[in-house]
Amino acid sequence: MVSTVPTLDVELNGEAVHDIDAPDAFATDGPFPVVLDNAGRSTHVHLHFDDELDRVTAVDEVNHFVADEGTRHVHVSIADVDEPVRGKLKIVTGYGSNTRYVDVRIEPSDETPDEPVAVDETLSAPPDRSPDPPPAQRAVNALDRLVRRGGVAGAALGFLAVAAGVALALAVDSVIVWLAVGLALMVAFGAALLAVA
Repeated sequence: MVSTVPTLDVELNGEAVHDIDAPDAFATDGPFPVVLDNAGRSTHVHLHFDDELDRVTAVDEVNHFVADEGTRHVHVSIADVDEPVRGKLKIVTGYGSNTRYVDVRIEPSDETPDEPVAVDETLSAPPDRSPDPPPAQRAVNALDRLVRRGGVAGAALGFLAVAAGVALALAVDSVIVWLAVGLALMVAFGAALLAVA
């Protein structure tokens, strides 16, 4: 496997006009730059990956202008591969007057793990639940929530209203009043349950 990100260095116009000096072979396991270093007059360079490499590589543009004695960096993106991919990079200068081929090999990246990640078995078990508090503690907690929510005044008024309703029902001795008191008791009980929940 390739451990560092190499650079594909290409010298242009070194010994003659439109001359291309590039390595015979190049290998990488990730994105890389093609550095076009021009030793002479300005020139146009065309980069073309063959069909095998074109499936896993990408460049923003294939035609590049390199100024007099200038340098141009061309970024090549690489797709993830499971197996090595081999092909040729075609470098053309002088509108086709000179061509050079570089054998390119794309290796699978070291950053993708070959083995599944081990997970601690304690993470797969649900967390231990604390036991429910005893009934007396639940009553104290409910009363505490009622006080914190400001429900003491409402509870006291509700108790007084129910007591007044029961007293009225006893004094009048009417079925309609007893039904109204029963309904008021149900509403008060429901409100108390909502207040402590």
